[in-house]
Amino acid sequence: MKGKWERGIAPRHFSWIVKDQLAVSERPGGYARNHRKVRRHEEILWLRNSGFARVVSLLPSSHNLHAYDELGLEWSHFPLGPTADARKTLIEVYEALRGWLGAGQPVLVHQEELGDRLMGVAAGYLLYAGLIDSGPRAITIVEKMLHREMGPQGRELVALASDL
Repeated sequence: MKGKWERGIAPRHFSWIVKDQLAVSERPGGYARNHRKVRRHEEILWLRNSGFARVVSLLPSSHNLHAYDELGLEWSHFPLGPTADARKTLIEVYEALRGWLGAGQPVLVHQEELGDRLMGVAAGYLLYAGLIDSGPRAITIVEKMLHREMGPQGRELVALASDL
């Protein structure tokens, strides 16, 4: 059995969206001024030791990607910043997720923090994948899972996902 430090720690606000398949969290290590290299290391260890096959970063920047490489965790980067073409990015993310999850690969998706945009991506995927039948229902389910209300930015992404 591994010791506490070898197992690592779960990323902040970690939550399953599809049990044992798709999860979300804030960026491993924290965001902005709260980011800590040691915490990032511990959280990436936890992801690797918990069987995650891949991390998907939605950050507009390449932060953390080198750390995933250093610790042997596969990653994909789909920048979803304020100026990104959200429709194009959602199609790319959702098609990739469909492939990885269909192959039985657990995936963690993160943005800087667990906020509206990440919630919108998660709810949109449930709709896109046919796991939920309507946008409002997908929003309600994700809000309950994550114990927070989704704002307008997230709701816009869900509306986009319903048209994909």
